[in-house]
Amino acid sequence: MAEPVRVRRLTDQEGQRLQQIVRRGSTSSVRYRRAMMLLASAGGNRVPVIAQLVQADEDTVRDVIHRFNEIGLACLDPQWAGGRPRQLSPDDEDFVIQTATTRPAKLGQPFTRWSIRKLAAYLRKIHGRIIRIGREALRCLLARRGITFQRTKTWKESPDPERDTKLDRIEHVLDRFPDRVFAFDEFGPLGIRPIAGSGWAEQRRPDRLPATYHRTHGVRYFHGCYSVGDDRLWGVNRRKKGAANTLAALKSIRAARPDGAPIYASWANPIEAHFGPLRQFTIANSNHHNHTVQTRALHAYLRWRNANARHPDVLAAQRKERARIRSERGIRWGGRPLPAAA
Repeated sequence: MAEPVRVRRLTDQEGQRLQQIVRRGSTSSVRYRRAMMLLASAGGNRVPVIAQLVQADEDTVRDVIHRFNEIGLACLDPQWAGGRPRQLSPDDEDFVIQTATTRPAKLGQPFTRWSIRKLAAYLRKIHGRIIRIGREALRCLLARRGITFQRTKTWKESPDPERDTKLDRIEHVLDRFPDRVFAFDEFGPLGIRPIAGSGWAEQRRPDRLPATYHRTHGVRYFHGCYSVGDDRLWGVNRRKKGAANTLAALKSIRAARPDGAPIYASWANPIEAHFGPLRQFTIANSNHHNHTVQTRALHAYLRWRNANARHPDVLAAQRKERARIRSERGIRWGGRPLPAAA
């Protein structure tokens, strides 16, 4: 049987970037949906589940995953273009991109960053390789290759020496025991205020939400739990974070599998891909009057989502296949325990 299609292991930077795109939801719809596909696949979701999540064809999901495995995050911006042949060769374009992403000081220029004018002038004067390109063409080339003008940021990478070992254990459990894998996370703070979003409206007549001057309702935090095998999401709003609320969420996970057999928690978090739609369809473009109304909206969406998350035939087929694999390998729940993946 062929291996299921899934993304390669994400680096810390790739995972953080995908989470930013999904959580903020302010980028283009193409980038947003493709980021959801990749994040959901990295969390252990299979292609039929991802296709249902983003309302796309399964072949499209497979193409995006294969493209990410080939070129990385560049697949978020597909190149759909035509027109006359470009004046620069691929080698020239690569050289322009390399120059634009190199600090000018390393090339003997007295700047800390390039401007479009300075970069175009420098390219015309390089000894032995003259590249004639206008400022607007240069701007379009940079945008087409995913080079944008942005703030410099610092970053941190996981210092855990056992990071790869833990990820191997997580992937092993996701493949062998999906019905025993759960994810937990929280997002917030959730305030009571009109929140901008998007929706269908007449051209040049967008919906308007009233502004607020005083916010007296405080904030809440949504504690969410996700069952990977059942593709079921649930959660509750709390006044604050804390160990007691986290413990209550973990107890709800144990209550979902009361047989006492081992369960596993995934910190390479599959729930992240499902928080994006939760924000987009309940928080964005909303004007809840208080936290009670906001909580009801969240729970109403969760009920709808769990009822429409996956086609019953697909779920039944996957359960049947997992039962067959367990029977062939002599696997039983509560047997030899695997290392905890948390």
